Formats: sequence, C-alpha cells, structure tokens
Amino acid sequence: MSTVTTLLWIALAVVIAWALFLLVLVLLGRRNDAKVMARFIPDMIVLFKRLLGDKRVPRKRKALLWLTLVYLALPIDIVPDFIPVAGQLDDAIVVALVLRWMLRGVDPIVLDELWPGPSSGLALLKRAAGIRQRTGESPSP
Repeated sequence: MSTVTTLLWIALAVVIAWALFLLVLVLLGRRNDAKVMARFIPDMIVLFKRLLGDKRVPRKRKALLWLTLVYLALPIDIVPDFIPVAGQLDDAIVVALVLRWMLRGVDPIVLDELWPGPSSGLALLKRAAGIRQRTGESPSP
C-alpha cells in the first residue's frame, strides 16, 4: 500500500472517530458540547493562521510552528510512520507540545481577539494549554 493511500485511510479513520464522538455527545443530550467540538478543529486552523499573521506574536514562536510544519511534511521522523500507532503518535505528541508552547507564549488578550469560535471552545483550549484565566474574567459557559 502506498504512503498516500495509508494517509488517506488514517484520515478517514480520524474523521469516522470524530463523527462517532460527536454522535455520542448528541445521544447523551449534550448538543452544545457537540457543536463546540464539531467546530473546534476548523477554529484551531483559523486561529493558527491568524497567529502566524499577527505582529504581536513573538517571532520565535512563529518560527517553531513553521519548523514543526516542515518536520511533519518531511519523510524523516523520530519514529518511522510505518510502525503502527507509534509512528503517528510521535507526530501527535510533537504537535501537541509545540501548540501548547505557542499558546502559552501568546498574550491571552491576543488569543481572545483572534479566536474565531465560541467562548466555550476558547475556554477548552486555554485549559488544555494550561493558560490561567485573567483576574476578573468569568469562566465561559
């Protein structure tokens, strides 16, 4: 099986898993959570595009994000992708660590301004990145 075919199967599996997760949320009566989660990945893509274009974001943060994108595009990996699960897991870990570092280095006010989605999605993102709420800021619903 070619690399492209393998990547397409992996992408299809991720989409199916994501859809099942959203379906479970809806079946559990958590429609608002399902809406937030359905928009989360597209909102993250928009956020990072905006962060890369914003002059208030430090250059070293932008540079590391670009280097991470290059690392993901190169065929050389820490753990080769042909090794099941571990081959893709190392990429996911690298991406998670870089995104956390990037978000923690951005002023939370800038993050608030650039976030395209609902405030509950932003609150989830901040919790995942370990960003504390500003004093006087009320938690998102």
